[in-house]
Amino acid sequence: MIATPSTEPTLTNVIEKLDHLSTRVDHLATDVEKFNDRFSNYQQATQWVVQLAFTLIASATITVIITSVLRR
Repeated sequence: MIATPSTEPTLTNVIEKLDHLSTRVDHLATDVEKFNDRFSNYQQATQWVVQLAFTLIASATITVIITSVLRR
């Protein structure tokens, strides 16, 4: 009779897989932190662009109003 090898995982295999998963989770946590920093920077830059756009629109509007009032 031929003996078939056991396909059941051993405790050592389980521990190795848990260590591997733990390492991957730590790596993913670092990636998420980097993403959050990038997103925060993007959000702040977008806010600055919107503020600049409103400032330019307000300045142009005031300039048009002042020049039209002074010409009369």
